[in-house]
Amino acid sequence: MIKELNKSCAVVGSGVAGLGAAIRMRNKGYKVTIFESNGFAGGKISSETKNGYRFDYGPSVFTLPMIVDELFTLSGKDPRAYLNYEHINPVFRYFFEDGTVFDSQHGRKAYAKYMAERTIDSEEAILKYLEKTEMVYNLTGELFLMNSLHKAKNYFTKAVAKGLINFGKIGAFDTMNSANEKAFKDKKMIQLFNRYATYNGSSPYVAPATLNVIPYVEIDLGAYYPEGGMHSITKSLVKLAEEIGVDIKLSTPVKEILVDKKKATGIRSKLGHQLYDVIISNADVYNTYEKLMPKVKKPKKTLSQPKSSSGIIFYWGIKKEFKEMDLHNIFFGDNYPEEFDTIINKLTVYKDPTVYVNVTSKLTKTDAPDGCENWFTFVNVPYNNGQDWDKLVNNTREYVITKLSRMLKTDIRQLIECEMVMDPRTIEERTSSAFGAIYGNASNSMFAAFLRHPNFSSDIKNLYFCGGSVHPGPGIPLCLLSAKIATDLI
Repeated sequence: MIKELNKSCAVVGSGVAGLGAAIRMRNKGYKVTIFESNGFAGGKISSETKNGYRFDYGPSVFTLPMIVDELFTLSGKDPRAYLNYEHINPVFRYFFEDGTVFDSQHGRKAYAKYMAERTIDSEEAILKYLEKTEMVYNLTGELFLMNSLHKAKNYFTKAVAKGLINFGKIGAFDTMNSANEKAFKDKKMIQLFNRYATYNGSSPYVAPATLNVIPYVEIDLGAYYPEGGMHSITKSLVKLAEEIGVDIKLSTPVKEILVDKKKATGIRSKLGHQLYDVIISNADVYNTYEKLMPKVKKPKKTLSQPKSSSGIIFYWGIKKEFKEMDLHNIFFGDNYPEEFDTIINKLTVYKDPTVYVNVTSKLTKTDAPDGCENWFTFVNVPYNNGQDWDKLVNNTREYVITKLSRMLKTDIRQLIECEMVMDPRTIEERTSSAFGAIYGNASNSMFAAFLRHPNFSSDIKNLYFCGGSVHPGPGIPLCLLSAKIATDLI
């Protein structure tokens, strides 16, 4: 039973973090209204069906499902009555140009044994690396993921003190690539672990080795697939939010966050001016300041930080089934350093890109017609900096078709019977991600975690932030943790 307070909260945006924040605030007793500019809820985690093919638009890898479950148990509900998911193994299937194929096994012992049999690295070396990723996760989790980095009191706990004392062990002074080169002899292993930098739109050649905790979450803690696809996550949260009394106003973009004497007081939308006790912005932090609060003093250093990478995504209906592929597939390029240099420094598309193909019809057969597959085909590209995207999309399409046709030994072009495309421009338009940067600011520095915008405003009272562009970062688990951190501060 929710204990009602005579207080109100407006949430700007219904991405997964906005939904999480709304559910938490409603459980605190606030009357909560979500303002969503799109005609659908979910932000990046949305879905569309075309010609019998269903596609998840955004994130496709699901880890730490207990963070989603917590929102249901907090609300006194059984999570399984709303959302079901299954553990997947293998997690990823990796394809290399020389014909090598690896399956990423769940569990460090199984992973180490499998990889040691197929690479020149020993089982002991692989286990040692994975054990270190767990150590770093345990040292950093309390400080970086569970609390605000911007409140002094959070630094005076035993867990945080332990993390700070062992700061030199977490790899903050090393890059992901250099740490991986020290750990492994096999170039394929180095490339495989360097890939995890793309999870937050960064480069392994400049991002801190601390980010090498990501494979621990995926390999040791496991990856999952939600029944019905990724969109089921936000559908279940929308259902929960509405059941407990959250008012979700679709097609109602916020035009302005009202600020009076350094205090957030309300929202201006097509519904007029409405007053609220608390405002939580799930919108990209750059757009929150630049578009919704144009008159307030802006955190210039934060807003001017380099942006993360973006993506070009081809949603292809493929009139064939490929038995050699799995749910998550990576087709590596041959020159990773040049690929990241092209994306991050030259701000253009690489000629031989690494390609990720997600095929949900492997597990949800109704996502594609019989004998066919739905391909979510993703290539990392730079954020929108005024490039000729029409040309770059056409070039990328040719690169991808050529690459996949070569590596799968099949003419892919002839199999595409349905197509939709997203690029940094349409990503920005659909999700309000500034410059189409999917992951907010890049994490290409040792202090990147500390430079993300906090979950509150130090200048404007009653204004809070959640989502992938603020602390602790992008991805479903971190976005939901940002909602928890923000609402715990209120």
